[in-house]
Amino acid sequence: METNSEYKLVPGLGSSFSTGWRVMMDNFLRLFLVIIVLAIVTAPFKMLNFNFDLSDLHRGIWNDGPEGLENLFRLGTLGIFAAFFGLLAMLYAFMIAPVFEYGGNMIFVQAVRKSKPDFEYLVKGFMENYLHIILANLLVFALVVLGCFALLIPGIIIGCRLAFVSYIVMDKKLDPIEAVELSWKMTRGHGWKIFFMGFVSIFIVIFGLLMVIVGIFPAIIWISSSFAALYESVLRQREVTYEQPVAESIL
Repeated sequence: METNSEYKLVPGLGSSFSTGWRVMMDNFLRLFLVIIVLAIVTAPFKMLNFNFDLSDLHRGIWNDGPEGLENLFRLGTLGIFAAFFGLLAMLYAFMIAPVFEYGGNMIFVQAVRKSKPDFEYLVKGFMENYLHIILANLLVFALVVLGCFALLIPGIIIGCRLAFVSYIVMDKKLDPIEAVELSWKMTRGHGWKIFFMGFVSIFIVIFGLLMVIVGIFPAIIWISSSFAALYESVLRQREVTYEQPVAESIL
């Protein structure tokens, strides 16, 4: 294992996956624990799934007599419960889950930096920069959704260019607007790499699922480590390279 020297960080597709693999092998148990925690955190989404079978309404709600009124009352009750659980799921998705996800991303960055992963980052966001995390997540979500409404492609472009927001918020402690602006600047010229990394990641996940399902965990660790490696390599390149004014491309 590579423990004494730093990883060779180059902002490229192949080099990011190569570094991500070495990071995974050097920190497998710690990063595996992070993935397990994040999987548990997302479990409430599945528990809040609400299935409704119309066959439960026997003869329909429009029948005359007590049976029709009973079915109508049942339908109304189920609708209220569905709306309530849907609201809970939405609040959880936007107010709690991002804190764990952003913290998990920062732990992967620590692993890339050869630092011992600090598990406190999983909950540190609740105590330090909670508002920045929530607002940044909402802003990125809104921008990507608006982009997707514009014939999908702009949404993909925005998603690629804002891929570093979660790292920046946790690493640099910037507010949502500053984090979005910095991510846009940092990913200039790297958008296609991020896009193809996301595309390749789909096949890595599929291969992991085919490996008796348990392979999904190494697959996710490898992908997360690779994106953290790309962020760190671009960040270091930005810090050591004199930036000359250039025409900004979309990707």
